[in-house]
Parts: sequence; C-alpha cells; structure tokens
Amino acid sequence: MSRILIVGAGFSGAVVARELAEAGFSVDVIDKRDHIGGNAFDFENEHGIRIHKYGPHLFHTSNEKVFRFLSRFTEWIPYRHRVKAMLSDGRLVTLPVNRITKEIVGAENVVDTFIRPYSEKMWALPLEKISPDIINRVPVRDDENEDYFPDDIYQCMPKDGYTAMFERILSHPKIHVQLNTVFERSREQEYYHVFNSMPIDEYYDFQFGPLPYRSLKFHHVNIPAPKIFPVSQVNFTHNGPHTRVVEWKNIPGHGDKDIITSLTYEEPCDYKENNNERYYPVKDNDGINRAVYNQYRVIDNPKVTFIGRLGQYVYLDMHQCVNAALVVAEQFKQKQNK
Repeated sequence: MSRILIVGAGFSGAVVARELAEAGFSVDVIDKRDHIGGNAFDFENEHGIRIHKYGPHLFHTSNEKVFRFLSRFTEWIPYRHRVKAMLSDGRLVTLPVNRITKEIVGAENVVDTFIRPYSEKMWALPLEKISPDIINRVPVRDDENEDYFPDDIYQCMPKDGYTAMFERILSHPKIHVQLNTVFERSREQEYYHVFNSMPIDEYYDFQFGPLPYRSLKFHHVNIPAPKIFPVSQVNFTHNGPHTRVVEWKNIPGHGDKDIITSLTYEEPCDYKENNNERYYPVKDNDGINRAVYNQYRVIDNPKVTFIGRLGQYVYLDMHQCVNAALVVAEQFKQKQNK
C-alpha cells in the first residue's frame, strides 16, 4: 500500500506531499480550514490589496536548496524587509536597533524600550522567563544597517502570492486535497504512513497536559490615503495591547491603489482566546514546555511522522519549514528503498 495521508496543507505538508507524489506515492492532503497554504494563505481584499490572513510572511533564506525548490512554483519579486519602531513621541526609528537608533534612545534604554514591552506582550511572560533564543533572533547592531534580515542571500516575495504558489505545489495527479476536513485517527488504518502537522498534544488527547501556544488577533482597517508609513511594518514600544501594524501596499506586488491603503494591527493572546488558533509554541527559559513536548515525542508510533511548528512544537520560519520537510521526505523515500 503506497497511499500517504498528510494532515495540514501548509508549508510542511505541501512540500512533503509534492516530494512523495513525484516519487510515485498517492497522497491525500487534508486540512480543517477552507483554504490551502496554512498560515501563509493570502488573498486580495475588496480594494485589490493583497492581505496575509495570518500576519506577514516575508521570505528570506540563504538556503539554496529551499530557494530552488520553491522557485519551481513561483516567480519572485525582490524585497528587502525594513522595520521601524514608533517611539512615544511618534518618531520612527530603525529596527533591528542599529547605531543611529541607539544614539536616539540611549544604549542603556534599548532593552526597556524595544525588547521588553514587545516580548512580554508577545509571549505573556516576564522578559527574564523568555528563552534567549527568541530574544536574540534580532540582534542589536553597531552599524547603520536598516535591513531586517541583512545577511540572507535570497529575499523576495512570490510574484502571484503565496496561495498561488501553494496551488502549483499541490497541483500533481497523485495529490488529492480535501479542505474543511478534520483529522480522525480512525483514518490512519487506510494509509501506509501519515505525516501530521496538527498539535501533537491534541493528537494524543492531552494525556501529559496541554502545551501552551500564543496566538494573534488581527484588526484590519482601510484608510482613504495613498500611504501612511515609510515601511511595511511598524512595531510599537508602548504597553498597549498591540505589538505592530503592517501596511500591505508597502510590500511589492501587494497593491497600488493611490486612494486607499489597508493596515493590519496585531494583538497577541493565548490561543484559547482565539478559537484555538495556535501560532507560536512558547519557548520558556526553564525548558518546562519542551520537557512536556518530549513526553509526547517519544511515544512509540511508527506509522506517524509529526511535522511543522505544531507537530514538533518548535518555532520555525518558512524556509526552515521547507528545509525540514525536504529532509523528512528524503529520509522516508530512502527508507522505502532499503
């Protein structure tokens, strides 16, 4: 039996599906949502402006293998992401914090101005309890760099959007997609193997307790003006509920109407406050959550491979999801050839 079931039509699931379909497997992809693309799903709103439904997805990587794989399914528009932070007086300064930003706010104020308020809202933990791995993802710099991802070789956006790219990835005669379909474990017996990107704690009925996740509420507004901000993303330094705002037209290929602009404000919350939409595994400094995940991870279940952020309880960027999926698919194919 060569039928494969993949739970989730986001990056992890779609990449595994394509790789296995090209290797001759028959692949069924299911997703409980009404669209493909996972959290990278995008669409044009009523004003012809492209919106990312689950927050901005900005492709960047130095991994040539990942870039080449995705380039089979999309053309690219170059885009180097730049971010500003809004100070209490309304001034905009560069993030990641560079030499000029430090001169404006004072080096001694960097943590309490930019890192503490944003991080504590995002993770609902005191800064000291948050894993340094998360805090250090965007390091403070001593030069005048203004790029958010200064070192990545490939920085671009899919020309026709992420949804169109996913449609091409999943367009294969051996791939069958079913949306609005909730996974049921009873289906596993119909398949040779299952790649599952659902929350691993939910799969195992929370037998070791639920894993914490952070979520986001998105607040969309349309403003009758050609442009509001000089960049696509502005982070807030205040203690209000919102962490940042995205102005979509400032990303190339996302709309060019000169009479209106669309913005999305993000408000972090617990996933239970947002229809159980899980976005970010919580990586605490003490490693308690990872220890709980490891109890689930070591359960003997040879028929199922867990993939993606929720299946592996790890913070992954898009390119990391793609790379991990390519590795998982290759390992599976090699195992079948032995």
